[in-house]
Amino acid sequence: MIGSIPLIVVPFVLYNMGLVGLFGGGADPWAQVLFSIRMMSGGTWSMTLGDLMVLIGLFFLFIEIMKSTRTSNASVIDHLLSTFVFVAFLVEFMLVPGAAHSVFFTLMMIALVDVLAGFSVSIRSAGRDVNFR
Repeated sequence: MIGSIPLIVVPFVLYNMGLVGLFGGGADPWAQVLFSIRMMSGGTWSMTLGDLMVLIGLFFLFIEIMKSTRTSNASVIDHLLSTFVFVAFLVEFMLVPGAAHSVFFTLMMIALVDVLAGFSVSIRSAGRDVNFR
């Protein structure tokens, strides 16, 4: 049952923790620079908290796509829960002022890709399990 929980909910919860103010204050906590590295080209590359959130979302998207290759009854529940997570992203994006941010929008699109890829991969792999005689 725990394996059916969509991991895309982790960035959703982390973002909402940031809205509450757990990741620093200020007008935009997602623009907070975590570290900067001086590159050989002379430029400076900076990692913001928002960039880290997107990377976390992409990491969990990879795991979710790997989970969608399972062909069992649990995968149907997994897809249903992933759809609920995307709907939660969408509703919060439309109704909560703090969610009107490019980081949240990117996380919402990651959740949408999770839903679409999950259904697509499951349908594709289920089609291979069908035997015609």
